[in-house]
Amino acid sequence: MTETSKDIAQLAKGGRTNVAGFILRLAARIPFLFIAGRLYGPELVGRFAIAVVVVELAALLATLGLKRGLAQALSRTDRPHVHVVADGLVVAALLSLLASAVLWTFPEVMYPNTPIVGLDRWLPLIVLAIAWSDVSLAALAYRHNVKAAVTARAVVEPWTISIAAWIFSFFTTRDGLVLSYVASMIAALIASIVPLVRSYGLPRGWSPHVRGLLAMIRDNVPLAGADAFEWGTRNVDRFILGVMFEPKIVGIYYMAQQVASLPQKLKTSFDPILGPVITQSLAVNDRLAIANQVRQVAFWIMAAQLGLALMGSIPGEAVMGTVGPQFVAGTAALAFLLFAEVLASTGAVCETALVYTARHRNLLISAVMLAFQVALSFGMIIATRRLGWSEEAQAAAPAVALMVSVALTSVIKARLLRHILSAPVSPLRWPLVWAMLAALVIGGLVTSLPHEYEWAEIVFGIPAIAGVYLFVLWRWAFTPADRALFGKMPNAEEATLPNVGSPAR
Repeated sequence: MTETSKDIAQLAKGGRTNVAGFILRLAARIPFLFIAGRLYGPELVGRFAIAVVVVELAALLATLGLKRGLAQALSRTDRPHVHVVADGLVVAALLSLLASAVLWTFPEVMYPNTPIVGLDRWLPLIVLAIAWSDVSLAALAYRHNVKAAVTARAVVEPWTISIAAWIFSFFTTRDGLVLSYVASMIAALIASIVPLVRSYGLPRGWSPHVRGLLAMIRDNVPLAGADAFEWGTRNVDRFILGVMFEPKIVGIYYMAQQVASLPQKLKTSFDPILGPVITQSLAVNDRLAIANQVRQVAFWIMAAQLGLALMGSIPGEAVMGTVGPQFVAGTAALAFLLFAEVLASTGAVCETALVYTARHRNLLISAVMLAFQVALSFGMIIATRRLGWSEEAQAAAPAVALMVSVALTSVIKARLLRHILSAPVSPLRWPLVWAMLAALVIGGLVTSLPHEYEWAEIVFGIPAIAGVYLFVLWRWAFTPADRALFGKMPNAEEATLPNVGSPAR
């Protein structure tokens, strides 16, 4: 077996485990959407959504790019790996405390259009738990251990927030969503720290290296910027809506965003295995292998996301109606957000390589495109408002801006990476178009049923759309390398227990 074949096999093996984790995450996230929509309503959901977007940005900045930079730091050091990880946790802790202090002092940033009540001011204290969980999972990913990420992110976190949201609804609807979010982040931290200690051990003989910490901060600033811009691309729309609209509108959009973000988790599911594989190929300067890895994973992700987009957008009204009748108004936003994920997949996977090969240029592209997205969002909202469109139609404008922005970003980053690697990285294949057209035909037939049979769109329509789409892909799009992804799907125990590959050191 060639080195390239081994890399693809390794990606497929890790991908199978993480796709199983994605399915577990999907199954666990749906109850939360249902509970939040039915028991709390769009106004409380919208208020919660704006606060969480600020807290998660603070946590992302606190990790200082270590989710991707830690692998590079570990591969370059002669120090015990557990000491480097401890340094990373110290950096994340210091920045988390700083971020928490800022948000504690200025809680209006989290709640821009509503008064500060109840436990609102306490929410920023959870920043440390989120940051430490991310750093811990990054350290485990370096050793190709995906069990912790699957367990923490696909099982513990979503099930905890779903169960807690239901329990807290009996005591306090005002603070119930915040409390359930805090509970889920603490549970995810425990599920991340325990396997970290088991894998790396305790940092015996360790003491903070000031020079090393400063070097780590300096080296990871471009990665932190890339992470922040990528995150901002997917979340700035929610903050814009929070400034321009009442919480109810934000809540409706948030629910559409949560449904649409499920396909995005497919890309992040491959990060734990794709990053280390790319860094290993870079270590031997095998640029053709990197292009093959990017092209293969990008196709897997794009194909899966396109299928999910068709399944979610064609019967969109029925999907949003499942969350709650008042959320049907977010159907248009849902469709745009789902297809934005499809168009973003190539750029997102290319960025995984660009953060190591052209980090400053990648950062500049992300910054410019984020600014473009923000300007386009405000411009479209103002334009639709002047045209007298409904608030729901105005609220879909940021989703359209996101779709346009990520499509352009994918084209630009794919061209840059192709130039750097001197090899094609585009995952596009014509059978994707054929599969989409076939799914649209079946979907059109299903959605033509009378309104009273809307339930059939969910029960029969979604499986029918998925079936014809997958059949066309399997018959005309998949190569033997693609079919390797489905060679042996892990069972539920394997999805959460085994490691992928051997420790890198």
